[in-house]
Amino acid sequence: MQSEKLRLKKIQHLAYEIMDEMNKGNEGTQVEALIPIIDNLSRAIGDLTDSYGKYSLDYVEEKVKNAHALLFNKEKVDVYL
Repeated sequence: MQSEKLRLKKIQHLAYEIMDEMNKGNEGTQVEALIPIIDNLSRAIGDLTDSYGKYSLDYVEEKVKNAHALLFNKEKVDVYL
């Protein structure tokens, strides 16, 4: 259980970094570049809001990490996973 809480804290930290970066007001970000970021985040949220309360922490973690990597250009990610 402790490792799940730690993983959720890391996911939350990545999400806050994404939010902070998006709220900087940088007009230079192309809309096309934001589409895969938004797609990954929406998939993560969609999984978390399953009406039966069943979600995959692995899936949510992967999608938030992908969005973070895309936004900060940290690594190449396959956005269609």
